[in-house]
Amino acid sequence: MTDALIIGGGIAGAVTAMALKKAGHNPAIYEAYPTGADDIGAFLTIMNNGLDALRAIDAHQPVIDNSFAANEVEFLNGQGTRLGLQPLGGDGDINGPRTLTRATLYRILHDEATRRGIPVIHDKRLIQALRQDDKTIATFADGSTAAGDLLVGADGIHSITRSIIDPTAPAPRYAGLNIAYGYAHDADLPTAANSYRMIFGGQAFFGYTTAPDGQTWWFARVPAPELTETVPQSEIKTRLTEAFAADNSPAGDIVAATTDEIHLSNAYDVPTTPTWHRDSMILVGDAAHAASPAAGQGASMAIEDSVTLAQCLRDITDHDQAFRTYEHLRRPRVEQLVATSAEDGARAAQGTANAQDVTDRQDTRAWLYRHHIEWDTRVTPVA
Repeated sequence: MTDALIIGGGIAGAVTAMALKKAGHNPAIYEAYPTGADDIGAFLTIMNNGLDALRAIDAHQPVIDNSFAANEVEFLNGQGTRLGLQPLGGDGDINGPRTLTRATLYRILHDEATRRGIPVIHDKRLIQALRQDDKTIATFADGSTAAGDLLVGADGIHSITRSIIDPTAPAPRYAGLNIAYGYAHDADLPTAANSYRMIFGGQAFFGYTTAPDGQTWWFARVPAPELTETVPQSEIKTRLTEAFAADNSPAGDIVAATTDEIHLSNAYDVPTTPTWHRDSMILVGDAAHAASPAAGQGASMAIEDSVTLAQCLRDITDHDQAFRTYEHLRRPRVEQLVATSAEDGARAAQGTANAQDVTDRQDTRAWLYRHHIEWDTRVTPVA
């Protein structure tokens, strides 16, 4: 049985730990934050492929039980003209996609990991890791250490593990977009039950869906300089209202009806990370290949990574060969996703999408949504 140190308790960390446990290993999660994670006010969608990967390790039901369905996306331009409708391929209960807050996902994944006997240790911010006496020793900011047979860097886009594996690794790239998330309580707002409405506005992109309780969950992607300090709530609201003022869409009204905090952050990506592993250390999720949020696949790709890595470590005893096989299986897919998401973000920022763009998008997404992981299939090692 391999002892695995999982650095980071977000989506990738929790799922990697559960997948490794199912594969017969002994994982422990080391989370930098005292109780939660960054960007905790945002929401996300676990796409069909992400839910499929969770099903491979029997971890899908808590997500289904704590989320709601989105079975199609309707696209409109800033003038209110419908550009097209894209089915998302799920039936709402089994195949996905499912929408939930990051805070909820974080909680249910940690609860499920704990239920499976996986330790989750908080306030452990990694500062160094090295190989010593056939063990990997992780050192944390509080001076404590932990030893394991291998270390998985699941510590997100600003990964410390990435820089430990390769000090010359590229830094995350600002994608040119500020991302806002909000929740509006107003019965008079237009609804989008079991679906998303995506609006290519003249100055910014807007999307929203309606939760089962009638609340409007929305996000906006606004081309803007990189944020370097906290923006007051009143100013965030003013910026967003102005961005959608010239559009014939409900975006401005939805923003105006938002009385809770609006969460604003920068969008980053990592187009390629040359080195995914060294010695007994390996990267998963955003630590290896962060995508901008435009394609909505960041969480699902991280989940796929986690399950695939566990399969490789289950079937290949040599860690280096297991890591090389995992990278061989994952790198082409995730780097294609990063490029696709960057293109989507640039197109949305231009506000010039048309019906043909929507048709093209639908025709070229099957490779994303139809990806399937069969847990019992043995992994063939690469040379």
